Formats: sequence, structure tokens, C-alpha cells
Amino acid sequence: MKRSQLWMLLVLAVVVLGSAIAVVHAKYRSRVLFGELKALDAQVDEVAIEWERLLIEHGTWGTPAHIEASARKKLKMRMPRADEVIIIKGHHGS
Repeated sequence: MKRSQLWMLLVLAVVVLGSAIAVVHAKYRSRVLFGELKALDAQVDEVAIEWERLLIEHGTWGTPAHIEASARKKLKMRMPRADEVIIIKGHHGS
């Protein structure tokens, strides 16, 4: 075998080895990134569940019954008796 053929064979072997290493590295990175993707998918699911919970909680806090109960408990408010109610009549546009 000629010296030039040996050099060509050596270069070809190095290129094939480099290509094999690149394939292994690409496969490894693919698996790592896929794992990260699955972790982020799980995180998205958790955030969506938390969002739904917060929407329900927001709806609950805004109901008239909850507001009234909170006013009674925290502010010691109550409905006025009939003799405590004063009706004020205003003049409209005349």
C-alpha cells in the first residue's frame, strides 16, 4: 500500500470516528432535552391546575354571600333594623 493511501485511510478513519462521536453526543443531548421538555410539561400542568384553583377561589371570594359573611365577621357589620333606615329622596333634573 502506498503512503498516500495510508494517509487517506487514516483520515477516513478519523472522520468516521468523529462522526460516530458526534452521533453519540447528539443522541445524548436529545435525551437530555427530552427530559427537560417532560419536566417543563409537568410544570405547565401544575401551573394550569393552580390557575384553575385561583379562578375558583376568586369566584368564591366575590360572591355576595361571602362578602356579607366577611363583613359580619371581620367588621362586625349587621343589617340595620327598620327604625334605623332613613330614605333620602333626591330631586332629579327639575
